[in-house]
Amino acid sequence: MDWIIDACDLVAAFLLIYGLKQMSSPVTARRGIILAGYGMLVAVLVSLLYAFGIEASAKPHLMVNLSLTGIALVVGLGWAWWKGRTVQITEMPQMVALFNGMGGGSAAAIAAAEFFGGHSGDPIGLTVTMLGALIGCVSLSGSIIAWAKLDGRMRKPWRMPGQRFLNGIVFLVLIGLGAYLVTKTGGNIEGIVFFLIALALGVMVTVPIGGADMPVVISLYNALTGLAVALGGFVLQNPALMVAGMVVGSAGTLLTLLMAKAMNRSVRNVLFSNFGEVAIEQQGEIKGRLKPVEASDAAITMRYASKVIIAPGYGLAAAQAQQKLYEFVKLLQAAGVDVKFAIHPVAGRMPGHMDVLLAEAGVPYDMIFDLDDINDEFKTADVALVIGANDVVNPAAKTNKSSPIYGMPILNVDQAHQIYVVKRGQGRGYAGIENELFYADNCNMVYGDAQVVLAKMVQAVKDLVPSGQSVQAAA
Repeated sequence: MDWIIDACDLVAAFLLIYGLKQMSSPVTARRGIILAGYGMLVAVLVSLLYAFGIEASAKPHLMVNLSLTGIALVVGLGWAWWKGRTVQITEMPQMVALFNGMGGGSAAAIAAAEFFGGHSGDPIGLTVTMLGALIGCVSLSGSIIAWAKLDGRMRKPWRMPGQRFLNGIVFLVLIGLGAYLVTKTGGNIEGIVFFLIALALGVMVTVPIGGADMPVVISLYNALTGLAVALGGFVLQNPALMVAGMVVGSAGTLLTLLMAKAMNRSVRNVLFSNFGEVAIEQQGEIKGRLKPVEASDAAITMRYASKVIIAPGYGLAAAQAQQKLYEFVKLLQAAGVDVKFAIHPVAGRMPGHMDVLLAEAGVPYDMIFDLDDINDEFKTADVALVIGANDVVNPAAKTNKSSPIYGMPILNVDQAHQIYVVKRGQGRGYAGIENELFYADNCNMVYGDAQVVLAKMVQAVKDLVPSGQSVQAAA
């Protein structure tokens, strides 16, 4: 039986790693997700084989444990399947936060079962157990707070004087209590206190962080969850858990660093600075005025342009306007316009958010370009169309040293000959910073819900074609 379990663990590990590799390209990402899913299925099913190797003294509890396992599988699979099928694209970051929290909670539960279920007393194993418990608890409670912030249930950061100092004291208390539990036999009451304080620490660390930084925080907690799972795998001597945990941990760490770099900020700055708290005071006065235009006028200008670059943002996802956008793009292409999409690494609420949104509408992958690949082309674009994006196109990041986002790489939308910005209103972006782009001489605002605005743009282009003649023929 042992060799079957080991072989299945090896297969699961291979599928997880290979699946992750496939996710590196939009063309193979779907296949990679499916392969990784099969790997996780193998890892879950093979865990049931351990039941055949239990000691005789534990067999009376076998049916109870298998029944509980079956209930957990039905509930977990049912809920995950339902959420995966019904979740809106705008709610994807919240779902990721919840699923990530469940992973951290599972790692903490493994540590709790090992600690309270009668650990071996091995200092190394117990140290790893308590470390996994600490990380898993922080990831669980912190991810729940991140979900609440992204879902609009916690709209403002909760901050108080001396908060960082208090968090540091709580962390040191946890380290001391954990060391005490490792060296002391028993200690169930102290163990319960340890888990409760660890959960509280996750809340205390996350509540001061602003909503604009939640995507980075989620990615960081994802890395911590992977680390906690790997530690749990070490405790249980389970290779599949160790490999899965290390893959998730390393991928989450890399993603966190890449996101922080894309925002020109360190992870320390994300966690311990009150970003956005003094954004308005630091920014200063913006010269110029907002210049609204009708959607039809913007559409006609793009219809007769040679090159149009589109920068999508969260507003496009919120309006669920990706299908209407691609309909408009196809009309422009039929008229001979060169159209490309420019994607910022942190556009939307998480990396890949805009890529998934455009893929959902059927936009070909060869039309979608990352910031580094397309930034130099804005100067040759007749029109740049910004839909629901704000901070990632704000030229203050390049010119205003007093701006909180100064130094952050942005899409060079301001270099286009003409800019149209589709925006629901005159509010600030997710980071709470006024956008200097909107006041530029070559920028016009098209106010309204993106779905409605794009419908008007589509109709305006269609109205240019004589009755009974196709767009292609007119072009």
